[in-house]
Amino acid sequence: MEHTCELCNRNKVKTTVHHLTPKKKGGTFLPTASLCIPCHKQVHALFTNEQLADHLNTIEKLKSNEQIMRFIKWIRKQPSSTLPQIKKSNALKRR
Repeated sequence: MEHTCELCNRNKVKTTVHHLTPKKKGGTFLPTASLCIPCHKQVHALFTNEQLADHLNTIEKLKSNEQIMRFIKWIRKQPSSTLPQIKKSNALKRR
């Protein structure tokens, strides 16, 4: 089923459930968001579960992050069928 991504606001995209506070950090029953696959992958490629739980646990906080803002600016220009290859940030690779 196709929906609108709550992060990039693209329409007619397949969405997944993103736990705004990761389940491993106690977010199982806390608020979630519907994110398109590229946005969901990008969020997890850039940030640890700790960072997401402590500092980026709302859509507003995610949207105000500079790295996410750059990604959103780019992904909005892509067709809704685009599934780009997402790579983990170098900072996460070292963990």
